[in-house]
Formats: sequence, C-alpha cells, structure tokens
Amino acid sequence: MIKKPLKLAFAASAVLALAACSASPGEAGTNAAKPSFDLTANTPAPSGELDKLTWSLYAEPYSLDYAYAFDYADNQVLANVCESLLRLNADMSVSPGLATKFENPTPTTWVYTIREGVKFHDGTTMTADDVAYSMNRHLDPAVGSFWYAAYSNVKDIKKTGDHQVTVTTKAPDALFNETMSGAAGVIESAATLKKSGRDYGNSTGGVNCTGPFEFKGWQSGENISLARFDGYWDKKLSAKAKELEFVIQTDPVARTNALKSGEVDGGWLLPPNAIGELNASGAGKVFFGLNSSVSNLVVSNSEGPLGNPEVRKALMMAIDRNGLAQAAEAGYATRTNSLTAESVWGSADAATREAAFKDLVDYPYDIEAAAKIIQEQGVSGQEITITTAPMGNAFAVVAQATAAAAESIGLKATINTVTPSAYTSLFSDPAAREGTDLFYTNWYLSTANPLEMFSILRTGDFSNYGNWSNPEFDKTTNAGLQNTDPAKSMAKAVEAQKIANKELPWLPLYESPTNIWMNNKITGASPSVNYLYYPWAAQIGAK
Repeated sequence: MIKKPLKLAFAASAVLALAACSASPGEAGTNAAKPSFDLTANTPAPSGELDKLTWSLYAEPYSLDYAYAFDYADNQVLANVCESLLRLNADMSVSPGLATKFENPTPTTWVYTIREGVKFHDGTTMTADDVAYSMNRHLDPAVGSFWYAAYSNVKDIKKTGDHQVTVTTKAPDALFNETMSGAAGVIESAATLKKSGRDYGNSTGGVNCTGPFEFKGWQSGENISLARFDGYWDKKLSAKAKELEFVIQTDPVARTNALKSGEVDGGWLLPPNAIGELNASGAGKVFFGLNSSVSNLVVSNSEGPLGNPEVRKALMMAIDRNGLAQAAEAGYATRTNSLTAESVWGSADAATREAAFKDLVDYPYDIEAAAKIIQEQGVSGQEITITTAPMGNAFAVVAQATAAAAESIGLKATINTVTPSAYTSLFSDPAAREGTDLFYTNWYLSTANPLEMFSILRTGDFSNYGNWSNPEFDKTTNAGLQNTDPAKSMAKAVEAQKIANKELPWLPLYESPTNIWMNNKITGASPSVNYLYYPWAAQIGAK
C-alpha cells in the first residue's frame, strides 16, 4: 500500500487542462472534442458455431458464489453458468426465467411457479426445494450475503407446492420481484451448496447451476474455463461455442494488444483511451449500448469534513467534471448531477421521467465559490484521504483530479493506493474503509428501477458506506418501495432523487455507455448492461 500526499497535484491539473484546452472558465471541458458513437441494440446473428470463444476479463472475479457476486468481473462470468428466477433483457425489462410465472396475490406475498424439467450441470433435476434453499442463503447471517439488502424486507421463503415457492415480506415491496432477475435471484443445487461448504464458488468448489455453460476450471490469476452444457433447457439460447475461456488480463495495454492481435476474441469494459486504437486496427469493432451505471465518488466517512453536506457541495464545485469525463473516459461520458442514469427510469411515464431530472441542483465548476464555502464552514486545512487502486485509467485520473480539486479550495488531500483485492473489500468490509473519506465506483443498478439506488442509501443499509442518514429520505424511499402502484411508487422515487441531489451522500461525476469489443470472427452479442445477468456468451457464434 502506498500513501502519497499531494501538496500540489500538477499531474491531475495538467490532464484536465489538456482536456479543457479551449473551454470557458465557468465550464472547463465543454469545448473539448468528444467522440461520436451510436447505441446498438443487437449485433447481427451468427451464421455458425465456434469450437472455442476466448474472452478478456479486466480483473479476476472475487467469487462465483452468487451471494458474493457483486461486481462486473464476477457477474459477467456467472451470468453464463448460473440463472435467476427471472431474466433481465437487453432493454432492462424482466421476463420468466427459472420461474415460469410470478404472482403478487397479496401486498406482502410473491408466488413463483418453478419451471419443470430443468437440469443442473451434474444431471440432477431442479426442484422447489433448491429454489427455497438458494434464496434463504441471503437471510443467513453466517453467509453474509452481499445481496442481503434485496432481502431485508423478507419475512420467510417457503416451498408451498411441488413447483411453487412463496416469499412473504414484512411490508409491500415494489422492488423485490425485479431483483430476482439478477444475482439475488440465482438458483443453485441445494445438495451442491451443502457439499461444497466454504469452497462453493471458488477455484476449488466451482458451481453447479443450470446455465448454457458449465464450470470446468479456474486457474487463479490466469483463466476460468467453461464448456457448453448440452442438457440446457432453453434450446433457443443453446451456446454457439463449445468452449468458453475467460482470460484474466489486468494490464490495460496488454489487454488492448491481445484484443487487436486476436489472442482473445472480445471483451467488455474496454479501456476508454484504447477505443479509438481498437477501432482503427481493423481487427474488429467496438459497440456501445444501454447502461444503468453512474460513476461516483463514494463518501465513506461521515465523521470527517465530508460529513458536512456544504463541504461535499464545495468539493463537487471544485471538480471539473466535463474535463474529468474527457480525461478519464476519453470523452465517452457525460457529466451528471444524478445518482441514477436515465435508463433506469424507463418504466415511468414521460412526465415522471422528465420530473426526475428537471430542476436538479447543478454544481458548476467554480473554484472561487467552492473555496469560499470551505472557509465559511471552518474546515480549511483539514485532510481527506482518497483510496484508489491500479484498476484502470479512470481510477487514477479521478483520484488525482479529486485530490487536486480538494487542495485548490483549501483542504488537504492524500491518495491511498491499495491492491485491487483490498479495493474490492471497501464494498464489503467496514474495517477496510477505516481512514478512507472517498473512493471511486462505477455503480450499476441491477434493475430498471431507481429505487434500487435509493434503497442502499437508507440509514443502516449494507451499501450505505458513509453511514449517511436523512429521515426524510428514508421515509420517502420506504414509501416508494412499499407502494405497489407503479405511478405512486415512481413519484416517491422522484422525491428521493431530489433529496439525494441536494444532500450528495455520494458525489455523481458522469455516466457512460456500455461497451464491448468483438473481433471480425464473431458476432451475436447485445451490447447492454444486462450482460451481468443474462447468458450473453451463448448468443455469440461465428460470423
């Protein structure tokens, strides 16, 4: 671990100055050249099968145990091996998966009809007992599921028929059913879970699910191997590739070269500054699609100077977010004042979608005004620590730019660089966050519902990393979650959006599209963020 105090962050200032070379003082970066791109819903269907598909992973998964699959690397692998009760489609809509039907007969019950004849990879048949057991793991304190928040309102989960499972909640829950299309709704063999114990989901125990690919091996730091499962129940999604190998490539330069050379066939989450180079190579194409994420600075210390909302406001105003989007994402991003992307409001009517983003408080780039706030709040000279990791260009640029911004308005800033695995621990271990005031995340939502974002910022929630607390926000969010009338629920989401925008529990920076590279030999993927929960690799075949 390296600690680097920044008295004058010349590097970050230079990066942003270059990005904003001809911009006006009030809005640096607005005139910087931005690349043009189109969003693609689907790429052309494949014409044939593949003996082997190789795929680049920017980082090694933390775990393939669905209870801990909480990040991009974990879920893009798991989505092809394990399946959920419901499916998250490319347009963020939800449809039947391992459950053929879902019903809400009373305000506090969800009843799932379980698909018959589905086989696990070991050849055994999935039952309602497997479903109930898999879901109940999220309620077990000994498991410590990262997805507990999705189940926090659950009273019990029981098998209520040969092919039926009923979930009873403590209060109406407008979000629960939608979360069953993600990792929180994954179903595993109860026998496998009991047999594997603590080895479940790691390189030793693997997984035994129902997806179009089955787990074959995991060489730590090297690769994860899957094979087509010929007993897969959904013939429309039978895998086109006989083998699927995920190659772990943490070095962005080496990764880019492997993509250009054809050493690997494709990859998600490309280094933004390599997109132009990749497209110019002629070896394939970068596609862009729907995303549900916003890049934020997570405020993780309510006891430090950033516990004061006015100080958070000042720091937002000291960050040139237009220039930051250019420098961190090569321009493939747009500055935002919202913790939610517009895509997750798709189920709301047009008036509600407009209201959610209308009249949000803007935080314009204004060093002088921000410095004045710091003086007025009496926190000049106080120190903040920004924790980062060598996990890509955005991490380094955001950390340096934030430190430079903090020092430019009278705060002191230290950048604390940790390993990627230690950085991942920030999201699950309160002890790992001790001494950290801010850390960067590209936070995606697993549903097309903004209440998912607001639910994690309620007082005491697992993912409320800074222990922010606002009774009005809690009341409003809970009212939205407990109202099963979609229009009334979304109206409360708009109110929660406005509170978060004013209070800034996290600092929203920018949002960017999903991206994917496929070389000239393959086609078929849908460039949507649903790749985190949908068996996307099964769609890819030969051109």
